[in-house]
Amino acid sequence: MLRNIALVTIFAVALTGPALANSCPRHMAAIDQALAANPKLDAAKLAEVKKLRADGEALHKQGKHAESEATLAQAENLLGIKK
Repeated sequence: MLRNIALVTIFAVALTGPALANSCPRHMAAIDQALAANPKLDAAKLAEVKKLRADGEALHKQGKHAESEATLAQAENLLGIKK
Protein backbone atom coordinates (compact mmCIF):
# COMPACT_ATOMS: atom_id res chain seq x y z
CA MET A 1 0.00 0.00 0.00
CA LEU A 2 2.75 2.44 0.98
CA ARG A 3 4.66 1.51 -2.15
CA ASN A 4 1.63 2.30 -4.31
CA ILE A 5 1.23 5.71 -2.68
CA ALA A 6 4.90 6.45 -3.27
CA LEU A 7 4.63 5.45 -6.93
CA VAL A 8 1.53 7.60 -7.46
CA THR A 9 3.27 10.56 -5.82
CA ILE A 10 6.37 10.17 -7.98
CA PHE A 11 4.22 9.85 -11.10
CA ALA A 12 2.22 12.97 -10.21
CA VAL A 13 5.36 15.03 -9.61
CA ALA A 14 6.88 13.80 -12.86
CA LEU A 15 3.81 14.95 -14.77
CA THR A 16 3.30 18.31 -13.09
CA GLY A 17 6.93 19.45 -13.15
CA PRO A 18 7.09 19.98 -16.92
CA ALA A 19 3.64 21.55 -16.96
CA LEU A 20 4.69 24.13 -14.39
CA ALA A 21 8.00 24.68 -16.15
CA ASN A 22 6.15 25.77 -19.29
CA SER A 23 4.02 28.34 -17.49
CA CYS A 24 6.86 30.11 -15.67
CA PRO A 25 8.11 31.87 -18.83
CA ARG A 26 4.57 33.06 -19.64
CA HIS A 27 4.27 34.63 -16.20
CA MET A 28 7.70 36.26 -16.54
CA ALA A 29 6.72 37.65 -19.94
CA ALA A 30 3.48 39.08 -18.54
CA ILE A 31 5.43 40.77 -15.73
CA ASP A 32 8.00 42.12 -18.18
CA GLN A 33 5.24 43.50 -20.39
CA ALA A 34 3.56 45.22 -17.43
CA LEU A 35 6.89 46.68 -16.29
CA ALA A 36 7.58 47.99 -19.80
CA ALA A 37 4.31 49.94 -19.61
CA ASN A 38 5.68 51.94 -16.65
CA PRO A 39 3.10 50.92 -14.03
CA LYS A 40 1.99 53.50 -11.50
CA LEU A 41 3.62 51.97 -8.43
CA ASP A 42 5.63 53.63 -5.73
CA ALA A 43 9.36 52.96 -5.73
CA ALA A 44 9.20 50.37 -2.95
CA LYS A 45 6.52 48.27 -4.67
CA LEU A 46 8.29 48.56 -8.02
CA ALA A 47 11.51 47.31 -6.41
CA GLU A 48 9.59 44.45 -4.79
CA VAL A 49 8.05 43.44 -8.14
CA LYS A 50 11.48 43.44 -9.79
CA LYS A 51 12.95 41.35 -6.96
CA LEU A 52 10.08 38.86 -7.10
CA ARG A 53 10.48 38.63 -10.89
CA ALA A 54 14.21 37.93 -10.55
CA ASP A 55 13.65 35.42 -7.73
CA GLY A 56 10.97 33.66 -9.78
CA GLU A 57 13.31 33.30 -12.73
CA ALA A 58 16.10 31.98 -10.50
CA LEU A 59 13.75 29.40 -8.96
CA HIS A 60 12.60 28.37 -12.45
CA LYS A 61 16.19 27.83 -13.56
CA GLN A 62 16.79 25.71 -10.43
CA GLY A 63 13.86 23.50 -11.38
CA LYS A 64 11.73 24.70 -8.44
CA HIS A 65 8.71 25.43 -10.59
CA ALA A 66 6.03 25.42 -7.90
CA GLU A 67 8.02 27.94 -5.88
CA SER A 68 8.68 29.97 -9.02
CA GLU A 69 4.96 30.05 -9.81
CA ALA A 70 4.11 31.28 -6.31
CA THR A 71 6.79 33.98 -6.42
CA LEU A 72 5.78 35.18 -9.87
CA ALA A 73 2.12 35.22 -8.78
CA GLN A 74 3.04 37.66 -6.00
CA ALA A 75 4.64 39.98 -8.54
CA GLU A 76 1.60 39.69 -10.80
CA ASN A 77 -0.70 40.56 -7.92
CA LEU A 78 1.28 43.68 -7.12
CA LEU A 79 1.05 44.71 -10.78
CA GLY A 80 -2.66 43.94 -10.94
CA ILE A 81 -2.24 41.30 -13.64
CA LYS A 82 -5.36 39.18 -13.96
CA LYS A 83 -4.82 35.47 -14.47
